[in-house]
Amino acid sequence: MVGNSELRARARKQLGGQIFANNWLLMLLVCLIADVILGATSAFAIGVVICTGPLAYGLAKIQLALAREDKQPDIIQLFDALKGDLGGIILLGFLESLFIALWSILFVIPGIVKSYSYAMSFYIKNDDPSADWKTCIDKSREMMNGYKMKLFLLDLSFIGWYILGALCLGVGTLFVVPYHAQARANFYEELVAKKDAE
Repeated sequence: MVGNSELRARARKQLGGQIFANNWLLMLLVCLIADVILGATSAFAIGVVICTGPLAYGLAKIQLALAREDKQPDIIQLFDALKGDLGGIILLGFLESLFIALWSILFVIPGIVKSYSYAMSFYIKNDDPSADWKTCIDKSREMMNGYKMKLFLLDLSFIGWYILGALCLGVGTLFVVPYHAQARANFYEELVAKKDAE
């Protein structure tokens, strides 16, 4: 599997290389819309339950389109869950969050470990829309077996960028989020390629 620096380089290239490139602004807008929707529904627990899965699914769809460079993604794809297995996607988002919360009740560390175990579930759902929530979570756990630390180190490699973004009155972090998210999509692509080669 390629190193984290290569995953970040691919993310920069897919986003357009420069901060104000079209794909970078598209991803920034997508992340902002998702945050606004989740923020608006946060007063109602049911709103978060309903929105989390579909937004994560749509975000993963756009990230995979950029990673595969098969076609130019569209901001409307953020809402693609509405055209497919909406109930299954909502259930996947709810149960993934619930399982992580339950593991976190024991101690913080098991919750973090489980969040990495389930990290690929929405990418898997995009690649196999017919898969149910259990299949997506089980397959993510299987894929991440032995790779959780590698993804953790990839996430950790963005700490400096987030600190730098925070020093710019927090505005800079808005540009780090799409970069980080795209690097994670490339991690999934590498993981799929490695598993297929085995």
